[in-house]
Amino acid sequence: MISPCPSAASSNPASDATSRCTPSRSTRSSRRPGSTCRDRTCRGRLIAPVIATKGPAQRDPFRGAVSPPLLALRASAPRGFADLLARELEGCGVSEVRERATGAAFLGTLESVYRACLWSRIANRVFVELARFDARDADEFHAAVREIDWAAHLAPGTTLACDFSGRHPTITHTHFGALKLKDGIVDALRLATGARPDIALERPGVRVHAHAQGSAITVSLDLSGESLHRRGYRGAGGEAPLKENVAAGVLLRAGWPELAARGGELLDPLCGSGTFCIEAALIAADRAPGLRRDYFGFLGWRRHDAALWERLRAEAERRAAAGEAAALAAGVRVRGSDRDPPAIRGARDNAARAGVSALVRFETGLLAEAAPLAPREADRPGLLCANPPYGVRLADREGARTLHRELGEVLRERFQGWDAAVLTGAPELGMELGLRAHRTHRVWNGPIECRLLRIKVSPESAREPGTLGRGTAHLKDTPGARMFANRLAKNLKRLRSWTEREGVSCYRVYDADMPEYAFAIDSYRTLEPEDSWLCVQEYAAPKEIEPEAVHRRRGEVLAVLPETTGVPEERLRLRTRRRTRRGEQYGKLDRQARFRIVSEGGLKFYVNFEDYLDTGLFLDHRMTRARLREASHGKRFLNLFAYTGTATVYAAAGGAASTATVDLSRTYLDWAQRNLVLNGFTGAAHQLVQADCRGWLREAAQGAGRFDLIFLDPPTFSNSKRMEGVLDVARDHSELIDGCARLLSPGGLIVFSTNAQRFRLEDSLRERYEIQDVSAATLPKDFERNPRIQRGAARRGADVADGARFACAAAQFPQAATIAFLACSRIASPSESE
Repeated sequence: MISPCPSAASSNPASDATSRCTPSRSTRSSRRPGSTCRDRTCRGRLIAPVIATKGPAQRDPFRGAVSPPLLALRASAPRGFADLLARELEGCGVSEVRERATGAAFLGTLESVYRACLWSRIANRVFVELARFDARDADEFHAAVREIDWAAHLAPGTTLACDFSGRHPTITHTHFGALKLKDGIVDALRLATGARPDIALERPGVRVHAHAQGSAITVSLDLSGESLHRRGYRGAGGEAPLKENVAAGVLLRAGWPELAARGGELLDPLCGSGTFCIEAALIAADRAPGLRRDYFGFLGWRRHDAALWERLRAEAERRAAAGEAAALAAGVRVRGSDRDPPAIRGARDNAARAGVSALVRFETGLLAEAAPLAPREADRPGLLCANPPYGVRLADREGARTLHRELGEVLRERFQGWDAAVLTGAPELGMELGLRAHRTHRVWNGPIECRLLRIKVSPESAREPGTLGRGTAHLKDTPGARMFANRLAKNLKRLRSWTEREGVSCYRVYDADMPEYAFAIDSYRTLEPEDSWLCVQEYAAPKEIEPEAVHRRRGEVLAVLPETTGVPEERLRLRTRRRTRRGEQYGKLDRQARFRIVSEGGLKFYVNFEDYLDTGLFLDHRMTRARLREASHGKRFLNLFAYTGTATVYAAAGGAASTATVDLSRTYLDWAQRNLVLNGFTGAAHQLVQADCRGWLREAAQGAGRFDLIFLDPPTFSNSKRMEGVLDVARDHSELIDGCARLLSPGGLIVFSTNAQRFRLEDSLRERYEIQDVSAATLPKDFERNPRIQRGAARRGADVADGARFACAAAQFPQAATIAFLACSRIASPSESE
């Protein structure tokens, strides 16, 4: 009754027609990417085929030609719901689903397309890819579009619309790109048929979409025609309506299908036009969300199979009738209320158009009056969903704050034991509920970034509204807090596309950008679903700063962090850092050893947010680790002052012939070993040595030429009792570099890094070694705003007997045999101590 999309037991042969602009498997293997196709129906500069060739080939009923059985498809979704879309598609008889940031790519038949358009509750649009090619400019784009066999897709008299999206080096305006796409299609059809299609901006027979990523362009048909969130039941949606597929995504995240299967109750006490309630009823009744739509993009497609489509619609109608009867028999109740009578009338009309009037009840009422059904039915599972008005829709910000507080009070007083799902477009207002969310999701309702708060209403979830549990609620509206929140929000927006594109899940979001708010804030997303953490490091203020000012600024930061980032308060970790002085060093905070796993560069690492001052993964070395991986193939790698061995893992992943990891701390060596094992690197080729690195270098001096690649990253200061004396990198770095040079093979590479502030390289080193600046190549994007980071490098010559002579380094860091000087931004590094 609850399954979102039926599996396709078999595919219809008529569904297997595909565009002839795509090369066959044999053609693909004989043509290099980007070359020109000589087939008369395909002469575009093809980058890659877009039709899969798995399974037996089937005959194209339109041309009598053999055609692959599967179409290359993709579906878009609201941001924050791509995983739900991928799950839906897997239930629609498709294969090879690949989740993307804004949707999913998959393979399927024409029947799969119909089922996705009919049954997907999450998708915005469904596309079938026709061609991919390189186009350096608008003329090449136009020429490549002309070579697609458009007569196979548009019948005479079919209307046309064209869209263009993405970023192209020379096609800089999407409207211009759409015009060139249209011109190419019209020219091709005029040449092939002697006629041109009419253009229809609204509900065209065929909608063609081109998307550019650099010079690579993908041309697709939009088989949905218009966004699938338009179910066909909404009348006048009112101001800033909740999109239907976003509402469905909230319900799926909140577990409504399972609750409905048990005869559960759903209530939206701020229902407006009834979107939550209608989508909940559609799910409970197993009714296809596209059943009431009268327009899809595939209806005008020349390869549309009307008989197959009508068969699937009839199947959906039968399921809807059976599903509604089952939901009523199970006692499912869906209710909505609103104080606005016109909104309630509109909601009832929408429910009637959606075909779910029998399951939904709408009534006029105040939020303060909201309550579950009669006590005799109190044992039924319940879910309260709400999308309270916020600043975008409500001019009176204080009124929105009051409404959130009232909603929280109603939940605490009358809905104990229920689940709640509250979607808010103003994250800071979520704190006014006075309830702790056990899960927080960052999602988008159209262009509006929102937070979905999932709450299990219980005495344990209650807290004082807006206090963050830290007594800082009164500070979050101060000018300083707003200024800090605005800067943090800008940073998050600036970094978002980069993190999604590069797959970065752990990065710095703020680094003392404003001097008066001297904090470094790092975001970590673990491999657990929806498990994000913030590590907040407070740099100790100078003595001349009044303690009251320090306390106030700390409170302002803590007050706005959960709302601005979407990370709940319980996953914030605060540390206070200061510059180390002689005789001082950092140690562990406690010994509970709570580890989590994060991903970086395709590798996995253990991190710890509670027990140590640092997490186990230095984020400012991200690109340095990547360069070490590039330089390590076949090399003997040495990692000194290795900490948790992350650089060793990268070197092993890069194909190092052997690795040696040296650190004085048994705790960190054990951590390093766990990281190696986590990534599958074990055995005698990977040695871990517990030793004082300075002493180890002196003892190993007789082994000259033992290593080809050395990473040297000492702490700024360490006075461990098990060390020989005190290590001060400002004083001892020359000794360390010379010691490494004696172990380096001719043409080898040493990377030296220090996080000491105001560090000055000893002048004598410049006489013995040539130093090269590699800042641009190793500075991560999330640290670009920090002007303190500087880096340099030098190369060892082939003659090592004559005072370890060094020649000038090559410009490219990965290829050069260099000694790299990396002065980093961390104030304090872990000391070599247990």
